[in-house]
Amino acid sequence: MSSLPNMQWLRSFEAASRLGSFTAAGAELGLTQAAVSNHVSSLENQLGHQLLERTTRKVDLTASGRAYLPSVRKALQDLAAATNSLFGTRSSGTVTLRAPISEAALIIAPALPALQRRHPGLSIRLLSAIWADTMLETGIDIEIRLGTGSWPGAKSEALGAETILPVCHPDLGKQLRQPEDLLGQPWINILGFDDHWPNFLETAGLKAPDQRRGITVDTSLAAVELAASGGGVALLLGKVARQLATSGRLAIPFNIPLPSARTHHLLHRDSARPARPAVQTVEGWLREIFA
Repeated sequence: MSSLPNMQWLRSFEAASRLGSFTAAGAELGLTQAAVSNHVSSLENQLGHQLLERTTRKVDLTASGRAYLPSVRKALQDLAAATNSLFGTRSSGTVTLRAPISEAALIIAPALPALQRRHPGLSIRLLSAIWADTMLETGIDIEIRLGTGSWPGAKSEALGAETILPVCHPDLGKQLRQPEDLLGQPWINILGFDDHWPNFLETAGLKAPDQRRGITVDTSLAAVELAASGGGVALLLGKVARQLATSGRLAIPFNIPLPSARTHHLLHRDSARPARPAVQTVEGWLREIFA
């Protein structure tokens, strides 16, 4: 494949074509008229085709230029859109927040409309993470993580104690009369939380059977979907379980809370500079919804 044209050459070609003038294109791009003209000439030399007709007063597209311009314009627009979508803006009102995928989908996202009503000028970029990184990435203003509270390079603030609760489809919940009934149901296991079922059964005063039956998934969100489809009983964090039970999507058959060694933490970059006001606003809101 031949080498791609220089990005600045493409920008000069697009601007000159749109504005009909090297001078106007230069003013828009912060370049001289001569620089824009040289960029377009270099692009034409690389492609082997004339793209613009030069006259004393304006420039017009040639047939090759008319054919090439839509693709150039779309490529520049797509690149700008992808850059903004992935990396956003560092404006004072934009806050980039990352959270575990289940918390992002089930706790944070449903609460965002209320936050926007309270702070209409606030812009949020919500990113989801399946596995927590050891370091807080550049560009992340705030992060919610589940763990014991020790992550290098970041300040950590516990958002309250957490528990584990069983959840299942509401119809199945009506059939479960006593905790012993859980032993006859498929268990939904979540990778990384293999101790939940044995510890929960012990808390409920039950003995784990020799053989387990059920399905193992790698995220709490998948466990939620499986339980909502009648696939068995899952053990979820209390905040997530109560949110789903309140909505009526899942039921908590037995209110037997298992204390969790892991809890949600609010993280932000370890810096001597105070957080921006917008970041402080979102941090306060997160303390409320995770309380």
